[in-house]
Amino acid sequence: MAAEIKNIFVLLLENRSFDHMLGFSGITGTDVVNGVPPQIAGLNGLESNNYLGAPYFVGKPFHEPIPVDPAHEFLDVLEQLCGTQVIYKRGRSYPRINNSGFVSNYARSHSKDEGNATRNFGQIMDGFTADQLPVLNALANAFAVCDGWHSSLPGPTFPNRLFAMGASSGGLDHSPSTLELLTWEGLDGFIFPRGSIFDALKASHGDESWRIYAGSDFPLVSALNGINIFDVHSIDKMGNDLNSGTYPYRLTWIEPDYGDMVSGTFKGGSSQHPMDNVAGGEKLIKEVYETIRGSQLWESSLLIVTWDEHGGFYDHVRPGSAVAPGDTKPGSKYNKYGFNFTRLGVRVPAVVISPYIPAGTIDHRAYDHSSILRTVEKSFGLQPLTKRDSAANSVAALLTLPEPRRDTPETLPPYLPPKQPAATAQPGSDSVDSGNLPLFLHIAMRHELALSNPEQRMAVLNRAQSVKTRAQAAQYLAEIADRVSEAKSRNRG
Repeated sequence: MAAEIKNIFVLLLENRSFDHMLGFSGITGTDVVNGVPPQIAGLNGLESNNYLGAPYFVGKPFHEPIPVDPAHEFLDVLEQLCGTQVIYKRGRSYPRINNSGFVSNYARSHSKDEGNATRNFGQIMDGFTADQLPVLNALANAFAVCDGWHSSLPGPTFPNRLFAMGASSGGLDHSPSTLELLTWEGLDGFIFPRGSIFDALKASHGDESWRIYAGSDFPLVSALNGINIFDVHSIDKMGNDLNSGTYPYRLTWIEPDYGDMVSGTFKGGSSQHPMDNVAGGEKLIKEVYETIRGSQLWESSLLIVTWDEHGGFYDHVRPGSAVAPGDTKPGSKYNKYGFNFTRLGVRVPAVVISPYIPAGTIDHRAYDHSSILRTVEKSFGLQPLTKRDSAANSVAALLTLPEPRRDTPETLPPYLPPKQPAATAQPGSDSVDSGNLPLFLHIAMRHELALSNPEQRMAVLNRAQSVKTRAQAAQYLAEIADRVSEAKSRNRG
């Protein structure tokens, strides 16, 4: 990597596959490895899945919103990648992949949902056109797009985000329930067997080695041990911070606003969760890029924009093998399905941005979220955390220019406002024990602990355990958000 890179920024969005976002973009450019002018590994329009004897082809444009959240837990992804009636045998190799079960899983996993009779099962195969995502496509054309970037395991959000922060999920292969979180981590947050990238940076470079910005008071990074409420700063403050005269932070971690976390729609956020619109995320990407581009740090910066996992959407590329992290033994308390972490997850979009990257760069090499860590480690003299990031590619080869470019765009095109409102809340159970809501409640509990006296610890835990309904969750999250806001105001004063 160019010696001038002193600041690495990471923006991790939600639940979109590569083909869904860029498969129909038609982007062409120059391959960073051999210099030929290739086209990205996208769609040709002939890719399909069959369900109940009918073919469902990929199509465009994608029509928002999608009426239900496509399933993407471990067993759902198994069906999407390997087809119906396939079983994963604990601790064994992943079954043969043919990417044939996306439509069947989307149709069957929500078969009891209201409105199922009118739902278009083929929507899970559809992709955006380039003009629907002007911000993402502008960045992909102006810098580097990686079409071999995969999520780190064939599973849901949280374990994949853990890989981006620790090159491991500690054996976690599913979305943990509220009871599991409280039983496993209790009051202290998630602990990696060999620490997180934040731990490694702090040990090597001190307290001002990393900084976190978020769109809400409950970023998922706050589930980690060692991250407290005062470590998380509003995205709105990033511009002033970057131009403050001194910005010592080597890694800047950016999380979106997750919107309506309680209903599971994520409506009104900026994460690009499927039941919300992509406009909020396009706006966030534009703001993050333009803030860095307009700052005094631009010529020493590298920005990685990617998505945590595919969210159930179709992708035609078969995930390859992976190196297991090697930090946990099979059958750990987190390892519900016995997954051995020797297979990557579904492909996701990834754009790498720096003034040292030629416009129109296309990278076909294999990456996963541990590549973020490998890039940070190589840049700042850190040792790998696990066998996964030790074997991962960094994005160093993309920075090929001896001097920073002078033609990088100062602003990006306007994002498109949504044509349709985001989805309404999904019908069904009122339980809080689904999706990522247990994680947000766990983070709220940890925030409350940070704001309470030590003798109140068990009372805080008991209160968190008493939250059983979505209405109770909404009330609890709102109250803790208010307390966090007040505490940060006092801290600034």
